[in-house]
Amino acid sequence: MAVVSWKEILLLTGLVVGCYWNSLSCGFVFDDVSAILDNKDLRPSTPLRNLFLNDFWGTPMSEERSHKSYRPLTVLTFRLNYLFSELSAASYHLLNVVLHAVVCVLFLRVCRLFLDNTSSLVAALLFAVHPIHTEAVTGVVGRAELLSSIFLLAAFLAYTKSTGRDHSIVWAPIAVTVVLVAAATLCKEQGITVVGICCVHEVFVAQGFTLPMLLDTLRQVLQGKDGFPYAILQTLLKLIVLIISTLLLVIVRVQIIQSQLPVFTRFDNPAAVSVIPTRQLTFNYLLPVNAWLLLNPSELCCDWTMGTIPLVESVLDHRNLATLVFYTFLGLLAYHSLRYSHSSSKTVIMALSFIVLPFIPASNLFFPVGFVVAERVLYVPSMGFCVLVAHGFKIISHKGYFKKMSWLVIGVLLATHAVKTFNRNWDWESEYTLFTSALKVNKNNAKLWNNVGHALENQNNYARALRYFLQATRVQPDDIGAHMNVGRTYKNLNKSKEAEDAYLIAKSLMPQVIPGKKYATRVAPNHLNVYINLANLIRANESRLEEADQLYRQAISMRPDFKQAYISRGELLLKMNKLTEARDAYLRALELDRTNADLWYNLAIVNIEMKDPSEALKNFNHALELNPRHKLALFNSALLMQESGEPKFWPEANRRFLIYVEEEPQDANGYFNLGMLAMDANENVAAEQWMKKAISLQQGFRSALFNLALLYSQSKREIDALPALDELLRHHPEHIKGLILKGDILMNHKKDTNGAKGCFERILSMDPTNVQGKHNLCVVYFEERDLPRAERCLEETLALAPNEEYVRRHLSIVRSKMAAMSAAGQPLTAAGGGDTAAVQEEKPKGVEDREEEVSEGEEEGRGADAVGKGTGNEKNVRKSSTESLGGVGVDQSESLDSSQSDKRTKGKSTKEITDIEEKRAAALKRLEEIERILSGD
Repeated sequence: MAVVSWKEILLLTGLVVGCYWNSLSCGFVFDDVSAILDNKDLRPSTPLRNLFLNDFWGTPMSEERSHKSYRPLTVLTFRLNYLFSELSAASYHLLNVVLHAVVCVLFLRVCRLFLDNTSSLVAALLFAVHPIHTEAVTGVVGRAELLSSIFLLAAFLAYTKSTGRDHSIVWAPIAVTVVLVAAATLCKEQGITVVGICCVHEVFVAQGFTLPMLLDTLRQVLQGKDGFPYAILQTLLKLIVLIISTLLLVIVRVQIIQSQLPVFTRFDNPAAVSVIPTRQLTFNYLLPVNAWLLLNPSELCCDWTMGTIPLVESVLDHRNLATLVFYTFLGLLAYHSLRYSHSSSKTVIMALSFIVLPFIPASNLFFPVGFVVAERVLYVPSMGFCVLVAHGFKIISHKGYFKKMSWLVIGVLLATHAVKTFNRNWDWESEYTLFTSALKVNKNNAKLWNNVGHALENQNNYARALRYFLQATRVQPDDIGAHMNVGRTYKNLNKSKEAEDAYLIAKSLMPQVIPGKKYATRVAPNHLNVYINLANLIRANESRLEEADQLYRQAISMRPDFKQAYISRGELLLKMNKLTEARDAYLRALELDRTNADLWYNLAIVNIEMKDPSEALKNFNHALELNPRHKLALFNSALLMQESGEPKFWPEANRRFLIYVEEEPQDANGYFNLGMLAMDANENVAAEQWMKKAISLQQGFRSALFNLALLYSQSKREIDALPALDELLRHHPEHIKGLILKGDILMNHKKDTNGAKGCFERILSMDPTNVQGKHNLCVVYFEERDLPRAERCLEETLALAPNEEYVRRHLSIVRSKMAAMSAAGQPLTAAGGGDTAAVQEEKPKGVEDREEEVSEGEEEGRGADAVGKGTGNEKNVRKSSTESLGGVGVDQSESLDSSQSDKRTKGKSTKEITDIEEKRAAALKRLEEIERILSGD
């Protein structure tokens, strides 16, 4: 048995690289999005055991919506790619090219078992360049085919060594074969079919039986003329071991999928839900369609579902002739290869076994699959096809007058296939190029129109995407997903009425509930998102919240395990302030999926609204246990710790904010809250740095600017505070607390009474009832020695706040001062302003306190609003937003985004109460000081 030389390895590798090097510039397209970009199992933060609990797409196998494709070893290689290059598509494509080269070398090694050196090399070269392989090699998800093929070929090669020179059984290769079969199956389900190939090889190649010999032996045994020959007993023993191991793998596989087949609809595979004889005629017709793709791969398409291949509904359909010709040709090949024992027959029977057996799981003949035709599943069957072509080349080339012609044909075939493969790779450059190339081949597939629309939608080209989605509804009027896409696009174009109409059409197309029949088996899980999308749309209208809730409940009634419906309903109930029901909805969702960090996060938000911060913190911690870098859980849990007022929580809050800013380095709010924590800890230098960082990232960040000014003021750097206040008031001229602080600094530190008066007057122009601004303006009048005006001002202030005793006392002092000056014959109004050298005024109340503000947005991972390539999400992020100035007097709240306000309830801790009492005591001292000053000369 000839081995593969280094020259042949280099030739095959060079040819593969030449055909596929341009695939390195391709991105993630089609199924790659779900398998790579949206698959959390690739992330290092996901426990490794999840790979063995979830399907190929990252969905738990226990869920009904799971695709039931169990390929943990393939996902493991994706995870390794992610570990080295994260989501750099080039590395994923490079590994696929390397794996294809490995398959080509192994295939050459296998061909050497049946063909001579030249013919086997021809077979391997043809396999290396065949255009049908572009989907398996250039499409990243095709790695399942590549890995499975490697283990499949390795298992077959191992098994060929299980017969000794004396025809005895060598058990070590058989054990290796079983292990490799298991590995092939863990890469892709069809890997288990290598057991059938090994059985065919054992009977018809290793033992040299023919079908007549087997029938004759069986007849003799049944007639009792003779016992089983020793060779047959050995063969039976080996086959029994293989079959038992296969059955064990099948049993384990069935247990893993929990004895459930995946849910496919007529949109995925129309023939699967058709009646007799349409179903049988169509599935049998698909066999010659696949054979034609191997023979003439001129028109390739990434998606053959829906209306690509019309159903064969009658025995009179002329396409049945193709089925008849295919079975006739296949039958003749099988008959001649099984009847004779010469080497040519053995080559043909092994080629047929490679064609037929690996294709059986995808043939639809024994159980339905989620596609009509898929080019990638022809990767292994093409090996048998290439062996047949090479064998035919061998026969023809041995006839002298055909020798040159056969070499010319093979040369042309290799060249044209290589060029076709190279050009086909460019189609996989992006989703737009892939699906537009598919539309050139087939315009009757609504899914292709949908997917071109999705590609344009990802480019925010909604108007053009809408045209493709509408065309999809015309091609397939009953395509629920197409109408959902139309609705979503109208929504993106802010055409709510048209969006609602489209969703209602999609809803009307949903299968009706039949009593006693399980609804979940008759509808694609993605299609139930129409209820979610419609409810999400109409709940923007406050008067239709109950209607939206009814839609969520309807979706839940149709599929009690519909996790997304519970999540969306929980958000709505939270909006309706039905906190207990919202909590129950999230708890029900957690019963379905306790590994979802977003669910724990949402439940924590409900706990905050229910004023249960300790439970909220527990649930935030649950989210972070599942995803230590969950950005919103990091942010809000740290904020909760910060708001607790407990110094013991501050180090952990600081750590979480630091991780958050690593994840979101451009979010100014993270740096702002780090600054607030530093202020709490009296780390003024760090606080100043964090505040400046926040301001540099968000121009006009009101709370950061104010608190930076406040920090300077508290650090006796009042003059440094003025630039920050000027910047604050330039962006937010209505910022009352900023005006109060600026007025205080101008009057008490710059001695600029006119500037201070301007600040307080601006406050009163915006809010004439502002007691603090009014009182401080009165103090300015006193500073200017305009006692009558100060008296009138204080009287007006007292009318605004009749219960403020300090205003009453100040008014009494001013009146006493005026009476004393009148009695002494002194003027009550100083000409040209007062002498302020001996006058010390109290700082405006409240400036020692500070305000806090964090951003808000929407809550992550909620909503589902995409059809075609999987379910997309309309994202919501919740970050609470409050800004307050504590102490005696004014308390004001502000929101960065009033359209999405989400006030967070804060309870007062013991420390906060103590701080307030200290501030009140300080204010009383200042009042006593001003009374002393006002009473003096």
